[in-house]
Amino acid sequence: MGRGEFYRNKYGGGGRGRGRGGSGGYERPSPPSAPTASAPALDWRQLAELLRQLNGRNYGGYHELERVFAYSSAASGLQFRLAFDHVQGDPYASPSRAHVQLAPAAAGFPSDAHAPSKVRNVALCDFLTRCFAASARRAGADAKTVSASYHGEKGGDISIDAPGQHVIERSSVMVLPDGTVEARFNINLPARGRSISGDWAHAILVETLPALVERALVFRNLDADALWTHVRSVEDQEHLRGLLRGAGLVGFVRDGAVLPRLSGASDLPLSAHAAVPFRSPPTLARSFPLPNAGVVTGMGIPAGVTLFVGGGFHGKTTVLKALEVGVYNHVPGDGREFVAVDPAAVKIRAEDARSVATTDISAFIANLPFKLDTRRFATADASGSTSQAANIVEALEVGATTLLIDEDTCATNFMIRDAKMQQLVAADKEPITPFIAKVRALFEREGVSSVLVVGGAGDYFSVADHVIMMDAYAPRDVTREAKAIAAAHPAIRQDSVFGGFTARIPLPRGFEVTGKVVSRGIGRIQYGEVDLDLSAVEQIVEPSQVRAIADGIVKMRSYMDGKRTLAEVLDILEQEFDRTASLDVIGPHRKSGFYTRPRRFELAAAINRLRTATMTQ
Repeated sequence: MGRGEFYRNKYGGGGRGRGRGGSGGYERPSPPSAPTASAPALDWRQLAELLRQLNGRNYGGYHELERVFAYSSAASGLQFRLAFDHVQGDPYASPSRAHVQLAPAAAGFPSDAHAPSKVRNVALCDFLTRCFAASARRAGADAKTVSASYHGEKGGDISIDAPGQHVIERSSVMVLPDGTVEARFNINLPARGRSISGDWAHAILVETLPALVERALVFRNLDADALWTHVRSVEDQEHLRGLLRGAGLVGFVRDGAVLPRLSGASDLPLSAHAAVPFRSPPTLARSFPLPNAGVVTGMGIPAGVTLFVGGGFHGKTTVLKALEVGVYNHVPGDGREFVAVDPAAVKIRAEDARSVATTDISAFIANLPFKLDTRRFATADASGSTSQAANIVEALEVGATTLLIDEDTCATNFMIRDAKMQQLVAADKEPITPFIAKVRALFEREGVSSVLVVGGAGDYFSVADHVIMMDAYAPRDVTREAKAIAAAHPAIRQDSVFGGFTARIPLPRGFEVTGKVVSRGIGRIQYGEVDLDLSAVEQIVEPSQVRAIADGIVKMRSYMDGKRTLAEVLDILEQEFDRTASLDVIGPHRKSGFYTRPRRFELAAAINRLRTATMTQ
């Protein structure tokens, strides 16, 4: 009997809601005292007997589960080991953490599904995570009971870190080189009041968990066609992204891609009958051979300065939004599977009121009143223009090679200064050098491309290499027409050099934490007593990336020695991720299944926005 059926029969369906428990935030867990999965194990009958003995005892008795249990079924051939990495001390506390491990023979995955390359391994782990989440949902095992009564029933759910539309390296499932499979999940151990509900725990652990493992983590029980479609699609997407630079491109959108989303609150694709499939203009069409799917054809976005123009609601921002997440691979059927962008592309916007720590924004802003030094600019309350300048320089500092910019979210005075304003306000009275004056030098001298959505600033025609008009979601190459219009107007002043910047050194004292580090959703971290706002960092796509960023900052503090630059600190962390083939390096505990790997750019964005951050040059 599954967990859902067990409780529908025994307790009815009232009082349940979906969720992982707690207050909606993720708290950095304390180190566990649990044994590793290689420790001597008790068998499944002993687990059942232990739960019988614990029934009705004080909730703290659940700590007796901090050991390893071995499951073996002669009927199905299923074998695995269950280990509790952390057992919650209270029914209101953060859930217990556990993992199961299947030996290669028990899991049965062919080596070519995970061993040939990292991208296949990531894709398989992502697929298995989705299978586990779907199996738990179908069984009702992810439904948490919440009672308003002190003596009521609480908990009872098993939850894995269910992914969204993106396929990213995550810690929820790991497939080791020898084929060992490890799945990590949370369990809200059930209670009545503050007493152990042993019969409910028996249903969850002894009965439901083996069924989930068998359905989701054993190759012979999976849809092999769906698995291989997932793995090969992700491999093709990664391969395509790797071809862009050699082809002189910074982006690519496949013909037939479905870019619009279902709604502003959903990342699912718009239904096929409502969406306009993307079709490349003939002048920008490119084709690439892929390892599995053959040749893919679509629109190439060349390196340089590219504009997307057009009327409101015609699809300009929709394209840019798709390119923003083109740094990630996507699940088959998402519609954006073969929308690829330079892996070092960063979305840039204005961000009023953010803090800035000793950043050299002199390429864009100089001669501020009161003789403020913009080579070492620091503020707790940046304006639109200074924040956008800082965002660009900070991205370049850690290796960005393409900037993605939407006019709608920019500071107008940072983007452009038209002829009439130049006549009224003398150059020596204006501290801002607008982006339009730097965008050519940024590409020609620094090798950094820009892709811009422009709806009202036609002066950018003069500095663009390519202009693409979105007309009812259909792209047209209007470069020739735009250049003819630009030629009929006075030339736009261009700086011949970008101006550069000075690399910064983060000092560990600025990253000390007093209190807990808690991630909250997709846009906020409580870093001790400091609130870190990441809501404007638009290429963060999963809450588990924020969890990883939160613990990653704490980890990176140990790399800060007063000599290493921010880029070098990020290099060390990325090398540790790759060396260990795991995200566990950032956690204070042995295992966490709720991390998704962030890019270096989003890690840097968090460091730069921490209001206690201390930098030197």
